[in-house]
Amino acid sequence: MKRLMAFILTSLLLPAAAYAQATVPEPVLPAHAVKLQLNSGDTSWMLMSTALVLLMTIPGLALFYAGMVRKKNILATAAQSFAITAVITVLWAIIGYSLSFTNGGANHAFVGGLDRLFLHGLMPGVAHSLAPTIPESVFMTFQMTFAIITPALICGAFADRMKFSALLAFMTLWLLLVYAPVAHWVWGGGFLGSMGVLDFAGGTVVHFNAGIAGLVCTLVLGHRTGYGSEEMSPHNLLYALMGASLLWVGWYGFNAGSAVAANDLAGIAMMNTQIAAAAATVSWMFVEWAFAKKPSVLGLLSGAVAGLVAITPAAGFVAPDGALMIGLIAGVVCYIGAVWMKKLFGYDDSLDAFGIHGVGGAVGAVLTGVFATSSINSLGKGLIDGNPDQIYTQLLGLGYAGLYCAVVTFIILMFVGATLGLRVSPEEEMEGLDVTQHGERVH
Repeated sequence: MKRLMAFILTSLLLPAAAYAQATVPEPVLPAHAVKLQLNSGDTSWMLMSTALVLLMTIPGLALFYAGMVRKKNILATAAQSFAITAVITVLWAIIGYSLSFTNGGANHAFVGGLDRLFLHGLMPGVAHSLAPTIPESVFMTFQMTFAIITPALICGAFADRMKFSALLAFMTLWLLLVYAPVAHWVWGGGFLGSMGVLDFAGGTVVHFNAGIAGLVCTLVLGHRTGYGSEEMSPHNLLYALMGASLLWVGWYGFNAGSAVAANDLAGIAMMNTQIAAAAATVSWMFVEWAFAKKPSVLGLLSGAVAGLVAITPAAGFVAPDGALMIGLIAGVVCYIGAVWMKKLFGYDDSLDAFGIHGVGGAVGAVLTGVFATSSINSLGKGLIDGNPDQIYTQLLGLGYAGLYCAVVTFIILMFVGATLGLRVSPEEEMEGLDVTQHGERVH
């Protein structure tokens, strides 16, 4: 009897359970998302890389830039990096990530969609199609750190003279109207990536983009008060050295992390990063030694950053001898961009944002077209591999990104200037931004 009752109950319940299971549909994933194929090694490496890239902005860039300005602006300059970190994080979570890395439907080639507005639908078990072995939450946060440092780099161009309120408004609009579209063009499935533009970790998206924006800001805001007649040497080069050192270490996450896996390509990108940074430091040092008669500490730091910038687009595409050549060339060309070009054309790029990031990003992008080899990465084939057309493709990518960035950055500056005003008054500039913008000072 007991067996009979058990059989009857099972017969009644199983169809109901099967029906209930059949009526619960699988969640529909947006076009950019896939089911997570979790790899704990990849995930661990990407968690570490995300922390390393964030370290590049705070405290790395904050110290680097703060050490190069005058004492009366040191706190305000560091605060810019800190505030940008907070503001961009909020914007990225609300809409920036969605515009950069989701499918925009009919406009997919130019901008992403709204599938991840307010990070809606980002849940456990889901990955981005670009990184199927790590949670999408990790991929999103990793890309957030890139979105943070890019606008923060621009601050070096207009150091000592922009209002804090204008800075926040400008960075908000610039992230949404410039960074997000360009990131989508190259990495999010947009038209530059489809054309074959190679940018492993951000030579065009991050550095060239920031450098062009910095140059436009410099030209619109004009010279610092007293530029060319007053002493404007760095207040604390030890701060700058500490910041540059943190940038160098953090760059391992920036470049090697862009492999989005703990694999051989990440190791190659890390190796190339170290080689290029050291090579550019050496070449900048000897060029400066030859022309200025002494190798300055500031020159050593600038050379290292120039090499790090230049290897960024190439890190996962070139062999170590290519990385060495890229570093050596970048040190010389960025010295020319940061020292001679600024004197020749007379613009006041305070901390050489354009001279190092703009010029270095362009150099790295073009040389990626020269030294990329399919023996390192099957997606990259440059001049040395029998594909000279890759150089043209790289130049075309720089042209599209640079023109768009310059025009939209100018429009944003005009809008912010008309509504809030861009620049502090001459009296406030003379007193220093620490006191006039924040009511505090460093003793």
